[in-house]
Amino acid sequence: MAAPAVARPEEARRLVDDLIDDLLARHDPATTPREVLWGAQFDAGLAWVHFPEGRGGLGLDPELQDRIDQRLAAAGVENNLARNMMGVGMAGPTLIEYGTLEQQDALLRRIWTCEDIWCQMFSEPGAGSDVAALATRAVRDGDEWVVNGQKVWTTLAHVADKGLLLARTDPDVPKHLGLTYFWVDMHAPGVEVRALRQMTGEAEFNEIYLTDVRIPDRQRIGPVGEGWRVAMTTLGNERNMLGKLAVPTRSGGPIRHVLRLWRERVARGSGPDPVLRDRVVRVWMEAEVLRLTMLRAEANRERGTPGPEASIGKIGVSPHHQRLYGLCMELLGPEGMLVSGYEMTRPDTVSPSILGDEEQAADVQKAFLTAVGATIGGGTTEIARNVVGERVLGLPREPSVDRDVPWSEIPRS
Repeated sequence: MAAPAVARPEEARRLVDDLIDDLLARHDPATTPREVLWGAQFDAGLAWVHFPEGRGGLGLDPELQDRIDQRLAAAGVENNLARNMMGVGMAGPTLIEYGTLEQQDALLRRIWTCEDIWCQMFSEPGAGSDVAALATRAVRDGDEWVVNGQKVWTTLAHVADKGLLLARTDPDVPKHLGLTYFWVDMHAPGVEVRALRQMTGEAEFNEIYLTDVRIPDRQRIGPVGEGWRVAMTTLGNERNMLGKLAVPTRSGGPIRHVLRLWRERVARGSGPDPVLRDRVVRVWMEAEVLRLTMLRAEANRERGTPGPEASIGKIGVSPHHQRLYGLCMELLGPEGMLVSGYEMTRPDTVSPSILGDEEQAADVQKAFLTAVGATIGGGTTEIARNVVGERVLGLPREPSVDRDVPWSEIPRS
């Protein structure tokens, strides 16, 4: 079904509903292979609805994507975000803003159908929270770049076909100015992926060694030396994606496990401990305040005026989850020490708890262990505090003695 020009919101909603009806009529979710259905969704412009026509979208208001997702989910269409979070949530939006038309034509549809799984290679062992301090080098050699370096904490790199890479191409300028952005074939010679085993027993994260990896210049995303600007687009889309996923229903999300354990193990007993009851109520109140804060952040994003709520939510959510799952362990008693299936596994999808799928993320012992790293993942809590302090409260920036110094002259251990 062709998409005519649409001006008014009611016309856009009607168009989207008609296209969804047509998609479901032609492709029954119960019998159509998911890759085929996802491909048809892309071709109909219902993948990223705000993208241009022919590239997974219709050029419409991004708020309509929620309507599309809800209707397709209700019809039984599987969400592709669990299988390809970095591709769908981060690579696609980055390519539509900075990629060439050839890159968009070659990559976008395969991202949406999950024919190509993507990962993100920014973090490095020696850079910590300062991504701009990265040391992975890309040196020009004719129409190619030769890359050497190491990346770390790369989610699902062991199943990825392609990766987003930020590398240093000019060491003689300040650190933010000498970076360039590429996409990388994860099966190319010189790319080595090694598992990083977490204390849950899983190895969802990986470290990646890049040894004389040759990347054609046509795989560069954005201008040479403008990698920091492109990376900020990627990270901005990551925050938006995680922000939307972090909004559960009232008494839903992780807090439901506290309430369930309280009812099953304490409340029905004789004389429940009033102090423990107060702690349960306090954690529920925290969860509700954070839920409402993230709802405000989502509303601001949809209006095109993102505010500080996302960073404030990050500051609150990480320690809240540690307290919440710690309380679950107390409610479980000795059973809280039991962790089953500690043999190392390498999952091929992101954790269900990240997607808000609490029915699938019911292993609270494992969630307790995972919550310990929540203050680091997705940007450290300390960095989020800096963002709020500088951009919301107007406080002075932290001293940065190396900001205007050429990267090659910055002392490194």
